[in-house]
Amino acid sequence: MRFTPTPIAGAVVVDMEPVEDERGAFARLFCPRAFAAAGHPFSPAQTSLSRNTAAFTLRGLHFQAAPFDEGKLVRVTRGRIFDVAVDLRPDSPTFRQWTGVELGAEDGRALLVGRGLAHGFLTLEPETDVLYVIDRFFEPGKGEGVRWNDPAFGIQWPAEPRVMSERDSAYPDFSAA
Repeated sequence: MRFTPTPIAGAVVVDMEPVEDERGAFARLFCPRAFAAAGHPFSPAQTSLSRNTAAFTLRGLHFQAAPFDEGKLVRVTRGRIFDVAVDLRPDSPTFRQWTGVELGAEDGRALLVGRGLAHGFLTLEPETDVLYVIDRFFEPGKGEGVRWNDPAFGIQWPAEPRVMSERDSAYPDFSAA
């Protein structure tokens, strides 16, 4: 695996390094030793799947505040997304900044979204599945969010969302959260 830092500490692009032969390819997608050796210790507690039928479906921006904050490794198993992490840590030098990366099933790229970061994505194709490997167990009622197009962040989404949950569209601006 290859780990590439983004401008936001705790948001790391993880590329697989497949070994190919006449049968196809084989690649490690997660190894706790490799993550720790790269300076990104990560211990999964659960795995979840987000199924999205329409292109330009937006999910997010979601987070859980401490002590319920969580890290997640996000990978697309079918389709493509524009994946975003926003720094919500007030003491961070990149507070309120964002990073975005395109993830697709064909390239196997993943984004590690660390604790203290909000996360969201926009599907770029219909029938897109997003796999989340999360480092803590789900805590009902602890999820929060901020508006996907909040001017405090200035995220440059590649397209306007066409499908979004009522909850996601009703999140407040960050300054009001």
